[in-house]
Amino acid sequence: MASSAAPELTAATILVAFAGVFLICLMKGAFGGGFSIIGIPLLSTVMDPVTAGGLLAPLFVAMDLYALRYFKRSTWSRPDLALLLPGLVFGIGLGYLLLRVLDHRAIAIMMAATTLGFVGLWLLRGAKMTTRPRSTPKAITAGLASGITTMVAHSGGPPLAMYLLPLGLTKELYAGTTSLFFSVGNATKALPWLLLVKPTTDVWILMIICLFAIPSGVTLGWRLHGMLDQRQIYRACYGLLTLTAVKLLWDGVSGFFA
Repeated sequence: MASSAAPELTAATILVAFAGVFLICLMKGAFGGGFSIIGIPLLSTVMDPVTAGGLLAPLFVAMDLYALRYFKRSTWSRPDLALLLPGLVFGIGLGYLLLRVLDHRAIAIMMAATTLGFVGLWLLRGAKMTTRPRSTPKAITAGLASGITTMVAHSGGPPLAMYLLPLGLTKELYAGTTSLFFSVGNATKALPWLLLVKPTTDVWILMIICLFAIPSGVTLGWRLHGMLDQRQIYRACYGLLTLTAVKLLWDGVSGFFA
């Protein structure tokens, strides 16, 4: 894994990091999580991606704890979580090993291509909210893939969405299930990321400052979630999947020429 370089703790660094964390919290409140990579490009303008990963790992746990005040037990699809969570935990462990021995850029490209193919199939069906039955093999695969990609690139959303979206869950169940799924995942991967990055004092200070972006970001996202209807939520999720995949593809391909 590439070594990290500590960012200089300037006003610009603080402002950009705060904005990036706020954007991630907004996505968390609106869609339950899984789209944290949307805010990472902002962070990458003031620090290297490895440092950004270490900065975000503990902040994700704080975001999850705050978001659970909105996504209560009634919003969790327990049958799906029972199938997804074992693969998630195993995938995080596998992702930790992959970060140490494999090129994460190749993983990003593969995940991006798969996600874009999934969105393409949805568009070919006329962007309809078709539903499919629950599948144990697909759930296990989605949990495993999400665990790997959330550990490698903080982008476990696409594999999970590819499993959950076709189930036709209500917007509350979709967001709540996603929120709890990533609460478990983020708590599991926080320590491995901190061991990999070993944040400096300035990074810890930046984390503390960014904590203040969490309440307003998650709350505003939750209000947006309430304003959107079922179809709008699903279309927004597919749109965010596309943005996430394009970002992953860019990171992977450009990384080979850096």
